Amino acid sequence: MRLTSQSIEDNKSFITSLSKQIEMFQRYNTKEQIANMQQKYSLKGYKFIDLFAGIGGIRTAFDRLKANCVFSSEWDKFSQITYEANFGHKPFGDITKISAEEIPSFDILLAGFPCQPFSNAGHKKGFEDTRGTLFFDVCRIIAFHRPQVVLLENVKGFKSHDKGKTFVTVKQTLEDLGYNVYAQILNSRDFGVPQNRERIYIVAFKDPVKFNFPLPLESKANLGSIMESKIDDKYTISDKLWAGHKRRKIEHQRKGNGFGYSIFNKDSAYTSTISARYYKDGSEILIEQKNKNPRKLTPREAARLQGFSDDFIIPVSDVQAYKQFGNSVSVPVLEAIALEISKSLAAKL
Repeated sequence: MRLTSQSIEDNKSFITSLSKQIEMFQRYNTKEQIANMQQKYSLKGYKFIDLFAGIGGIRTAFDRLKANCVFSSEWDKFSQITYEANFGHKPFGDITKISAEEIPSFDILLAGFPCQPFSNAGHKKGFEDTRGTLFFDVCRIIAFHRPQVVLLENVKGFKSHDKGKTFVTVKQTLEDLGYNVYAQILNSRDFGVPQNRERIYIVAFKDPVKFNFPLPLESKANLGSIMESKIDDKYTISDKLWAGHKRRKIEHQRKGNGFGYSIFNKDSAYTSTISARYYKDGSEILIEQKNKNPRKLTPREAARLQGFSDDFIIPVSDVQAYKQFGNSVSVPVLEAIALEISKSLAAKL
């Protein structure tokens, strides 16, 4: 194609227009706009792998943008059951025992990797600093396949872990591998689910691109929007457990700290963070009931609290379901991030 002054001007106009579109979406996004943009900015033709996959929360966001999963890995056998029930294939097991050569070629790497101490973190040895950690396995796969995009998720505390050295090592390692790194803490309650859940998201691109993390949605949801109408009595906590919750809360108050159970109702704007230990006593999110002891969330409500749709299959026991949803990501946050990734890739073409 021969470049002319007119074609250059047309291209500049297109880029300016696209930039304005992105800015408009960044400022005025709603659930409806996200749905519309998912149709416009698909990832059809892109291949991705899903590491430390859990039950597929991160994958779900990329499936909705029509990207193709070519490999997944998750060592927990119960999570594998849930993953297979929903996605039609069982993830491979321990990633440390899988060579990079065995993994099919791909464009995008997704990983909700565990946070582990890096014994040499902060010594600026880059890739060497990650040896002995599960992040090292992410790095060796990146180094071999050179994907276009890397998306990592971790707890908020990861940013300050080991006085910030762990995060610095991860960022530096990705940069040493040739990636442009973006990182931000986002809260699930800002993306259409009534849960106060802060997580750090790290997005890295092999090529220079313009990338922005999504801004909070204009619309909010309260707890009533995810509650079921008919609740089995088995989710109401016993007199003994309720008495224990109240006793421990009083003890904590006497010590001057804020620990203890938290209780919510249908009008609550959001709950506290659901954790993998929720199955034990439900103390972080108890639901108020009229003339009865409070109750725990049902597994379906826990799924909704993380933004999973009602067609998501829960094939495991309540205990395992609570663990899985407590460990999972909030799907709507990942949908918003995936959409921004797809827009950045579209602008690069």
